[in-house]
Parts: sequence; structure tokens; C-alpha cells
Amino acid sequence: MSKRVVITGIGALTPIGNDISSFLDGLKQGVSGAGKITRFDATGFRTEFACEVKNFNAEDFLDRKEVRRIDPFAQYAMVVADQAIIDCGINLETVDKSRVGIIWGSGIGGFTTFEEEIEGAGRAVGVPKYNPFLIPKLIVNIAAGHISIKYGFSGVNFATVSACASANHALIIAADNIRLGRVDLVVCGGSEAAVTRAGIGGFSSMKALSTRNDDPLTASRPFDKNRDGFVLGEGAGALILESYESAKARGAKIYAELLGSGMNADAYHITAPEPTGKGVIQCMQYAMKEAGLSTSQIDYINVHGTSTPLGDVAETHAIQSVFGDDAYGINISSTKSMTGHLLGAAGAIEAIASILSLNHNFIPPTINHFEDDPEIDARLNFTFNEAQQRDVKAVMSNGFGFGGHNTSLIFGRV
Repeated sequence: MSKRVVITGIGALTPIGNDISSFLDGLKQGVSGAGKITRFDATGFRTEFACEVKNFNAEDFLDRKEVRRIDPFAQYAMVVADQAIIDCGINLETVDKSRVGIIWGSGIGGFTTFEEEIEGAGRAVGVPKYNPFLIPKLIVNIAAGHISIKYGFSGVNFATVSACASANHALIIAADNIRLGRVDLVVCGGSEAAVTRAGIGGFSSMKALSTRNDDPLTASRPFDKNRDGFVLGEGAGALILESYESAKARGAKIYAELLGSGMNADAYHITAPEPTGKGVIQCMQYAMKEAGLSTSQIDYINVHGTSTPLGDVAETHAIQSVFGDDAYGINISSTKSMTGHLLGAAGAIEAIASILSLNHNFIPPTINHFEDDPEIDARLNFTFNEAQQRDVKAVMSNGFGFGGHNTSLIFGRV
């Protein structure tokens, strides 16, 4: 029989809360994390706002030398990993560290470092000089490396990179490694720090971002008729995945069980969703089959829901195709309406939002809804504008990435 995989620790650093408690409060209250960019002067950019992490000082968690040598995306990873490891209650003195792994996702990695170094080189006279930490600061796998080095965890260790599906892929592969018996526990999740000039400029040039500069707080409008693109976010989420046997043996608290997952590809276009939703439909069906659940047993779907004109419609139609009439009894919401789109970290914080929904019997809202879109079935319950109370026993969390990467996770009570 395949090993059961459970979640025994969580940590979050988001635009609406810098730990699990404040993130939960933000979700319940329907807080928007959007605002004018403070990282740099964005005046003149098509988009001048983002969902930034607030009141964060890396030196509160890392010494000054470490901060200089670690890109923000990896700093975020280390902070939330600490939160989750403390939360799970593992005994660092007695645990077999060769049986603890780290699988970490990021879509872009050390973007801040890369941008600063290239811009600096461009201003140099003669042969440019580069920071000796340039390469280890920007490579995506370095976040997993830093966590491993800090704690001495020497089990399976690598990075997943699949754009906005990166963190979900990390969770799926972590669970597979536990089921295969390679490790007992995995620190996994994702982090991103792409609110930079190049990040905003690059996504803006694709016309992927909202340009509602006069009203950033309501700019992320999933499923609204007047949505005009996503809002870039940043931050990180960490989850401790553990075999059920290991968790029970050490008396750990268990937040949820990862019941099933699906992953596949659209094989269609570098950025646009496949029009029929075939890939997304199959991905959700794979997750449902692995979880052994019927369509009537899913209470909540935390959708990818980026607030883009094409993506929101395609995902909605795919859900209706999979769930049929049962779709009308499911709560649906996009927490990106509050956090913005955290790219490679999105799946991690949305998995955490789903797990919090299970543990607190509430549905986070899709905020900023003003007008129904005639292309989207208004009979579906998108949990618009206010959180709703509900007995939640099973949730699905979807994450899709540029390149046609599809992932779906299903969590349930233990």
C-alpha cells in the first residue's frame, strides 16, 4: 500500500501577512496586498504597482553578511522554512537528517541579483567586474541548498522550475519521494522576488499585467468582466510534508493529508491557455482519480484565477467540464485577488490557503468583483467579496504555468 502523506508544518511570507497568523487574518478579512511599488521608482512604467511583502527586514532573520550573499528570493525561502520547521515540532537533535529532504520551487530565482549585476556591468568602463556571489545568488536551486546547509538535512534536495506551477510541482514530487520511501519528511514550497524593473517591465511588455494605476487595491479582479491582467506579487510559502507513519510516531499535529495530485502539459502555446481546456481538464481528473474522490466530495477549489481575460474563462469552463452539475455546489475562489500572483511561489501559498480553509472551515473570498462576465456562468459560487463559512472536508488547488504546465492538488482532513 502506498504511504500516506500529510502536512505537519506551514510557513508564509506574503503581501497580506508575514506569518501564518497574519496571512490567515488577511484571507478572512479579504485584504488587498496591492499598492504603489516602493522597491524602485516605477513612474512611467505601464504598471506602477504590485503586491509587495511589507515591513520585512532580512536582517531580522539573517546576519548582515548572509543578507549580502543571498538574493531576496532565497531569503524569503529561508524565513518561511524556519517558520514551518518550528511549526512542525521536529526534534533537530534526534531526527535522522539523511531522511529529511528539501524540494523548492521558483519560477525565476535570483532576479534581483541578475538585474543589478547586469545593469552594473553595463555602466562599467572597460572589462566589467562581477560579484563573486553572482552565480550562487541567482541559481534557482540555491534556496534548497541554503535550507539544507542551515539544518544539515541531507536527503533528496533540488529545485522545481515550471513557472507558476513550480511550487505545486515541488509538493507533488516531495510526496512521491515520501511514498517511494526515500525520505520521511520534506521541506517544500516556493519563493519569488520578481518585483523589479525588469520583472515589471517584462510582464508589462507582454501586456500581462493590470494597468489600473489609479486604483491598485482593486486591480486584481479574477472573473470580473473588466479584469485587465494580473498583479505581480512576491513572497514565499513552506510546507512540511511527512509520511503519516512518521507523523503519528512522533505525535505531530497534522493539518491535512495530500490525497491526490495531477500534472501534465497543454502542449499548445508558450503563454496562452489551450482553448478547449483539455490539458487542465485531464490534470484535475488525474488528481481526482488519485484521491479516490467523487466530484460531489470537493467542497472548495482554490483556482489559478490570475485575473487575465483568457485564463479565467478557460479554467472556469474546465471546472464545469470536470464537475458537471456538482460544480454549482462547490465554493470557488482566487486568493490572487488579495495576494497578487506570486509566480513560482503561488502554488505554495495557495496550498496553505486551502489547508487553512480545511482547518478553519471558511472559504477565502475572491475580492474586487464588480460586474459579472457574460462568458462566465454566474450560477457558480466564486465567493465574491466576502469570506464564507462552510464545513470543508476536501479542497482542490490548481496552478498553471507559462509553457503549458498544469498542476492540481487535493487536500483532505485526516
